[in-house]
Amino acid sequence: MYDYDCYPQCPTQTMYDPPIRIYRDFYHPQIVQVIHPVEIVNRHHCVPCPQHIYSYSERDEWSTGKGYKG
Repeated sequence: MYDYDCYPQCPTQTMYDPPIRIYRDFYHPQIVQVIHPVEIVNRHHCVPCPQHIYSYSERDEWSTGKGYKG
């Protein structure tokens, strides 16, 4: 057995290391609205569609009447 009385009594010392930082990440859902603009363009085009129109003319002709003398 040791006789502790014969050894010098050293005072107790306390030392501190720099703190160690531990990160615990927690993720929570966050609604993010993403807006997608849609532009509707109504385009109007002229398309040729033939419409047939007939023009009529009428005239009278008189024969010279070579066979009849009145």
